[in-house]
Amino acid sequence: MDFTFTEEQLAAAEAARGVFAGVAPDAVPSPALITGAVSEHFDRELWDRLAQADLLSLLLGEEYGGAGLDAIALCLVLRESAKVLARVPLLEHSAALATVQRYGSAELRDRLAARAGRGEPILTVAASGRTGHDPAELAVTARRDGGTWVLDGVQTAVPWVYDAALVVVPARTEADRSVLALVAPGGDGAGAEGSGSAGVTVAEQVSTSGERLGELRLESARVAARDVVAADGAWEWLRELLVTGTCALALGLGERVLRMTGEYAGKREQFGHPIATFQAVAVQAADRYIDLRAMEATLWQAAWRIASGASGALPAAGDVAVAKIWASEGVRRVVQTAQHLHGGFGADTEYVLHRYHAWAKQIELALGGAGVHEEVLGDLLAAHPLG
Repeated sequence: MDFTFTEEQLAAAEAARGVFAGVAPDAVPSPALITGAVSEHFDRELWDRLAQADLLSLLLGEEYGGAGLDAIALCLVLRESAKVLARVPLLEHSAALATVQRYGSAELRDRLAARAGRGEPILTVAASGRTGHDPAELAVTARRDGGTWVLDGVQTAVPWVYDAALVVVPARTEADRSVLALVAPGGDGAGAEGSGSAGVTVAEQVSTSGERLGELRLESARVAARDVVAADGAWEWLRELLVTGTCALALGLGERVLRMTGEYAGKREQFGHPIATFQAVAVQAADRYIDLRAMEATLWQAAWRIASGASGALPAAGDVAVAKIWASEGVRRVVQTAQHLHGGFGADTEYVLHRYHAWAKQIELALGGAGVHEEVLGDLLAAHPLG
């Protein structure tokens, strides 16, 4: 295996750094300072800049105006986005779009891919909850009724649902298979996609990071068969891409927080010396650096497996689970150490570190925390014994 980044992947990361350079993480207040969501909508201006830089179509083929890159390139861009806490549905939109291109019908691809690659319509995914492979764990059911699918169930904590025109909803069928239904939630982002599907309601929720989420309730909601992806493996591939992208967000956030902590420790003096020169401080910072390097190694292993489709003793889901275990535990340790070493500033809710901590907690638990993925890994090892 070769983890060396290609010129195209590095170019995508460089373009992302340019787009995110002007984003100020402290421009949005900490969720501890307000009641409700920090903002009703995502950063639309930043979204438009990402579209203009062709960073929303990274995974699309050239026939749809995309760059034809892979999960590694997406994770490089997500890593940069997390350093500034970019308030855009970049992961969900990109993953949903890539899944439509990979598993959707030709008619669905032609109708949606090129437009979504330019940022309209906006897509998101209803993917909270346990991340195992068993369709029985899905919260929504789907049954075929002529030319439509009928959906029932409740999916909580759907990100960016009020701004999205379409939500990709995984659902289990009567045959215990999974399908992906593209549901119009009818939020502010519906735009040209029209109002919400009949039988679809959304109730506001607020995430740990202070971002606006939605509880998506489906009561005999009908979705045209042309808007349902029923190909085998589609949900599994989408979920693995989402989890791996979340690991990239954890890495980028952790790197920015550790750098912030190093800069503070180098300037803050105690007893006439910078606290960075104290052994107790240096050891803690070194431990967190090791966490970040482990998070990075497991992230690129998972992204490489998804991008290349390489086979191994375990399915790619094994590498994805390992990456999420490290990402969840590592990012938690990084922000906790940062707050400790910042002293009083670490407890100041008006200081930007508090916002990074809130986002880290959300990322830690998104799509399952370390404990959930340890169970997933255990199930995979039991089903595919090594040696």
